[in-house]
Order: sequence, then C-alpha cells, then structure tokens
Amino acid sequence: MSKIVQQKAAALNVVQQLQDKGYIALFAGGCVRDELLGREPKDYDVATDALPEEVESMFPKTLPIGKAFGVIAVIDGKEMIEVATFREEIGTLDGRHPESIQFSAAKEDALRRDFTINGMFYDPVQEKLHDYVHGQRDLKNRIITAIGDPAERFREDHLRMLRAVRFTHNLGFTLDPDTEAAIREMAHLIKKISAERIEAELTRTLTDSAKPGDALKHLHELGLMQYTLPELLPTVGQKQPPQFHPEGDVFEHTCLMLNLMAEEGPETDQAYSPRELAYTVLLHDVGKPATASIGPGTDGKDRIRFDGHASVSARMAEEILIRLKFPNIEKKSITAAIAGHMRFMDVQKMRTSKLRQLIGAATFDLEMELHRLDCLGSHSKLDNFDYVRCYQQKMADEPILPEPWITGHDLIAMGITEGRLIGKILKEAYEHQMEDQFNSKEALIDWVRKSYESE
Repeated sequence: MSKIVQQKAAALNVVQQLQDKGYIALFAGGCVRDELLGREPKDYDVATDALPEEVESMFPKTLPIGKAFGVIAVIDGKEMIEVATFREEIGTLDGRHPESIQFSAAKEDALRRDFTINGMFYDPVQEKLHDYVHGQRDLKNRIITAIGDPAERFREDHLRMLRAVRFTHNLGFTLDPDTEAAIREMAHLIKKISAERIEAELTRTLTDSAKPGDALKHLHELGLMQYTLPELLPTVGQKQPPQFHPEGDVFEHTCLMLNLMAEEGPETDQAYSPRELAYTVLLHDVGKPATASIGPGTDGKDRIRFDGHASVSARMAEEILIRLKFPNIEKKSITAAIAGHMRFMDVQKMRTSKLRQLIGAATFDLEMELHRLDCLGSHSKLDNFDYVRCYQQKMADEPILPEPWITGHDLIAMGITEGRLIGKILKEAYEHQMEDQFNSKEALIDWVRKSYESE
C-alpha cells in the first residue's frame, strides 16, 4: 500500500469517528481539488465543526500543532492527519496572520480560503461534494480565481500572490483577470513575506510546472519578479550575439531553458535534486548584463561579449541563494556548476587529465545537464556534450579519477619538505599519471627525482 493510500485511509478513519460522534467532518482543500482533477493528492486534511479540545478528547494520540488556529494533528498509526475546526479569520496583523479567529461553520470556513479550487469540501462517507465558492465550475473552466474580493484575500496573506502563479502553471490553468489585476496592484507587498516562504513557492513553481519558463515570465509580467528575484530584471532585454543565441535576449534564453528542463531529458542517474537543477538554470547567466561589452569575436568583427560572466553569475547566485536560505551543500553545488559552465566550450581541446578531472567532479552530472540545456536553448549544437559522453563510455571500465600513485609521504621520504613545492609536484605527477605518460609508480617517482630532488 502506497504512502498516500495509507494516509487517505487514516483520514477516512478520522472522518468516520468524528461523524459517529455527531460532528460534521469533511476532507478539505487540496486533496478535494486533486481528486476531482484525477491527480494524486500530496496529503489529506480534515475540517470539522468539533472544537480543538473535543478533537483532542476523542483521539488517543494528538499534537496541538496549531491549536490557537483550531488545528490539531491526529496520529493514526504511522500517519498524521491535520484536523482543523471550521473558522473565520478577522483582520490581518502582518500579511500572514489574522488578528483573531472565531470558530464557525463550513460555508464561512470556505469563504476565508484563498482560491475557489481550494475552497471545496468532500464527505467521503456520504460521497458528497460541498462547494460554496464555485470551485467545481472553475476546475472545469481551468481558471484560478480568488474567493470573494481578490485584494482582500491578498491582504490577508501576501504569499497568496505567488501561490496564484504556482497553481496557474502547476495545473496548466489560466489566471482570472480580476485576480491578476489585484496581484499587479499589490505585488510590492510580497517584500513583507519571509525568504523561506518565498523560496518554497518559487521552488514549487520552478520544479512542478510543465513550463516553468512561462511561469517565470508570468512572475515578471505581474511585477512579482521585481520583488522576489530582482537580479533577473537586467536580463530582460539584454541582447546576445545572434550567431550563438538566435532565441533572443538573456531572459528569453533562461525561460526557454527552464521549459526544456521540464521536458524529459536523457536517461541518467541524477546526482542532483530538481531544485538544484532549477536554480542552476535560473541563475547561470544572471551575471551577463553586468559583464556585457562590445569586442572582437573569433571572426575579428565586433560583437556583444560577456567575458567572465560565469564567475560573476556564480557570485550573484551565491548572494541570491543565501538570501533564500538555501542549505550550504546545495548552494555550493549550484554555484560550482554555474562558475564552470563555460568550460564545456573547450572539452575537445582539453588535455586528458583536465577532462578526467571535469568528469570526476562532484557536480559533473549537474554541469552536464546545464550544458545540454544551454545548447538546446540557444544554438542547438550538442557536439561537446556528445564528445564527453563518448569519453565517459570509453572510460567505463576504469575509475575516471584513479588513486594517485604518489603521495606527500613519498615526497617527504625523498627529502622534499617545502609545502608549496609538495603541492606543485603532486599536481603535476597526478596529471602525468592520468595522461598515461608513465607506466608505473616507480617510473613516475624516477621522474620526480630527476626533476625536483635537487631543489
């Protein structure tokens, strides 16, 4: 039995027990929406007219995860089901929390929710839908509509503006004109939302949308990108040399890559998360506007150049990821892949040792996928990608980064003790080893003696 099937069974058990005691108890929110759409819900929530204390008294194991707002977690076996008492919310303190709440009935609870498609209830015992907000109509019409007055809904929780974009593009719907107009008017309020909540919405938009590049364009059109990812604004309209980027400006290139990212890529064991890939693509060229200049190309004619943009993009990406509270391990992977993404231009000219070091890097899979998308999102030439893949297959039966034959202990035993010199020799010796310039450790040590022992 799958995890979600187990949770649904647990939620149904909670509903049944509450109804057996005479309470109203219904599935609520996203699980109702997803089941009506034929999608697998991520979880199941229950709404009831039972008060928090009554819920606690009915079930042997509970957690007061949001008791002040009427939310109690019921532990049913290995599953945790959130049970929320129907409530109305009065006023707003900070663009997230209400000034106060009062417990109410199902209809009033539905009217305080964000979008019509999320405001429905379903009775799994009676198999009856309760729709006070025309959510079923909007599901059929494939439209995201705020419940009631859109401005009021966004004043209550500013993050709902980002959620509107996420639902629109995760579901492939359109955004209701009045809801969209309210977002345009109120976009600046998103600045009041914490970085962690913004990151969570951006990430789900970028990783769960069929066309995340279109979602990014929508964020820009609505004015939300200006306050969430302002570093990307200069990429809009930043021209690129057409011989390398016939697709258009830097922003268009980034959006195209994000859309390609969401399509099925080559078969591979991914050594990176969807979030790492999404932000690597999103930020890989963020430094281009800051490095734009006019200079000679390979043909001697002047063109737009972005010298050093990879390292500048990596530095800017690091600042953005710090602001969004990314874990260090993901931040390092993303910035390393961005910093090195221009190396693939030279793979067919690389020495064997340098190529093997590129392939052996911890971020290689992420860098390769970024390179593939970069090519497909511009000139469409995959010569360098194919070259590296072929070399990988050629080296499939031996370690790409073998154990070094010579270590610092070997050099010290030879009387070489100066730290910098040891580092220099070890680097050169390892490169010679990978270049197959010596057929044994002894031959390599003999080269070291002849080259450095006198030093």
